[in-house]
Amino acid sequence: MLIWFVVAYLLVSIGIGLIAAINVHNTKDYAVAGRHLPLPVVMATVFATWFGAEAVFGVSATFVREGLTGVAADPFGSSMCLILAGIFFSSRLYKLNILTLGDFYRMRYNRSVEVLTTIAMVISYMGWVAAQIKALGLIFNLISHGAISEQTGMIVGTAIVLTYTTLGGMLSVAILDFVQMIVVIGGLLYIASIVSDQTGGIAPVIEHARHAGKLHFFPQSTNWSVWLTFLGGWLTMMLGSIPQQDVFQRITSAKTARIALWGSIFGASIYFCFTFVPMFIAYAATLIDPATLIDPATFGTLVNTDSQRVLPTLVLTHTPLLAQAIFFGAVLSAIMSCSSATLLAPSVTFAENVVKGFMPQMNDHAFLRVMRLCLIGFAGMVLLYALNSELSIFGMVESAYKVTLAGAFIPLLFGAFWKRATSQGAMAAIIFGIASWVLIEILVGEDSLVPAQLAGLVISAAAMVIGSLLPQKIGGTPHSPSGYLHEHAARSHPH
Repeated sequence: MLIWFVVAYLLVSIGIGLIAAINVHNTKDYAVAGRHLPLPVVMATVFATWFGAEAVFGVSATFVREGLTGVAADPFGSSMCLILAGIFFSSRLYKLNILTLGDFYRMRYNRSVEVLTTIAMVISYMGWVAAQIKALGLIFNLISHGAISEQTGMIVGTAIVLTYTTLGGMLSVAILDFVQMIVVIGGLLYIASIVSDQTGGIAPVIEHARHAGKLHFFPQSTNWSVWLTFLGGWLTMMLGSIPQQDVFQRITSAKTARIALWGSIFGASIYFCFTFVPMFIAYAATLIDPATLIDPATFGTLVNTDSQRVLPTLVLTHTPLLAQAIFFGAVLSAIMSCSSATLLAPSVTFAENVVKGFMPQMNDHAFLRVMRLCLIGFAGMVLLYALNSELSIFGMVESAYKVTLAGAFIPLLFGAFWKRATSQGAMAAIIFGIASWVLIEILVGEDSLVPAQLAGLVISAAAMVIGSLLPQKIGGTPHSPSGYLHEHAARSHPH
């Protein structure tokens, strides 16, 4: 019965997405939903940016093992990312009326910077989207009691998400995000109420977590390398996720810059607060039946070896069928919302900022077809990665944004706020930032005193400053493209 409930829910979701696809007429509709979204829908899409497999399975599992210190990156870093990105995009980029972040890099610097940062963004999405695909496989495996393997579940899940995303683009994503956010919040709150009844309320769970040392946010160590590792994880998610197309698309799909700003702030705030619900449910699993903690067949093994299964296993073994249907429907809502947008974002970026440069005479209808083909191709690559990766859901997400932190964040930040930033500086920031991160990862690995991506960020900033100023000292001050940004904005918004 459970799997049929889930199948019915999936069919309804696909139907909503396909109906929305009828209104997609051009690339602007496909990439940024025509920039017509009202505040409630923008809030929902921003919320859905992060609330996927990572929030439900990854974060909750990490909290069970490591407490708040282990989840500094998400939800703390990711929530701040959405707020900072909302402020930045609404004040600096919304008025440019561009489709992708790659457009900004081209306008501010040059074609080479545009291509390199676009490739960095596309690579970063591999881990994030693969985490969603891996979670879909896990869900299908659990609800079918093993009849559907995780690998088959990944293939089925990818096909479902690909169907409506390929046809409807951001418009389908936005409408489904709004519907699915309601299902997610209602469903997980219902499960939390059932679980709290079995633990004697919320307070005993919190008190147990406090006594177990799970509520310490900062590392309980005086070792500065531990603190740097903690800071590196936090900054990777908070800053490395800002130069991302899915965040940019969701925020700039708003009707106005003001809606973009408040939609991001409200959406991020809801996300931050609500992520504690699956954390509460997962930790409550360790209290509901204490005997299971020492039973190697159940939670005792799961907590130590595969903690991302703790939450769904609790629901399957300790809740009625209706609650199970609501839970898995809610989780599928979250994952589908997240995976659809994160499949769309790199595909649109690659089509706009790499492919289009080789075919500048292509009309809008043909370009829309190219975007859809890029989406199908990227989905295939992600599926292969998910099927062959041994990383956990949390591990995939944790490694996803190191490349953009080291190579794309500094050119974006300096390009928006430092008038003397040049194309040479941006190229130096990308090359030296990514090269230093990769070399430290390969040569030193986890033994590095400073996290590799944090070292890459610092070197990228230094390279930007030196690369921008040195040519000015030698050959005079080169022309900065920043003026073009203001001219472009004035043409797009004459008022």
